[in-house]
Amino acid sequence: MADLIDQYFAKHLDLPYEDAVRLHKEYYQNYGLAIEGLVRHHQIDPLDYNAKVDDALPLDGIIKPRPELKQLLTDIDTSKVKLWLLTNAYVNHAKRVIRLLDIEEFFDGVTYCDYSSVPLTCKPHPDMYQKAMREAGVEKHEDCFFVDDSYGNCKSSQELGWTTAHLVEDGYQIRHLEELRTVFPQFFKSTAE
Repeated sequence: MADLIDQYFAKHLDLPYEDAVRLHKEYYQNYGLAIEGLVRHHQIDPLDYNAKVDDALPLDGIIKPRPELKQLLTDIDTSKVKLWLLTNAYVNHAKRVIRLLDIEEFFDGVTYCDYSSVPLTCKPHPDMYQKAMREAGVEKHEDCFFVDDSYGNCKSSQELGWTTAHLVEDGYQIRHLEELRTVFPQFFKSTAE
């Protein structure tokens, strides 16, 4: 995906590849989503970007259902928590990933970055978390439990009063989704049953 984004920056902004890579990283760090910088500063059509980047990814050969993920989701006690997805992807990409993972049945909904609306609202901006709360029907920040692989997104959610777990492959708070069983044990069905 990073390569497709860099190619998009280079082609559509007429930049040398190294400058495209630098600007991509700058926009990602400043806005949480490279496309926001493109829309904000270069009036790029976000749906064109989506078609040439996210929708162009050959995910069918990469993303497969994972039995351990399905078991983790099955073990969550949904009488105690509503499962809701929050993504900076556009709806097409979000639904495609969910379908490829074969986990649609576990979630009550998904809040996504609507590339068709300007200005774009995405994590880590507080408005994106408020949007997710509205769409999920949650009123109190303390009722929100959030897991994300971006430190900036986790920091923003925590500042809003959400209970947050930062998913990082090598260190910080949790390394694997299975660790959610110990981070948020109150939401899992008892293994003693």
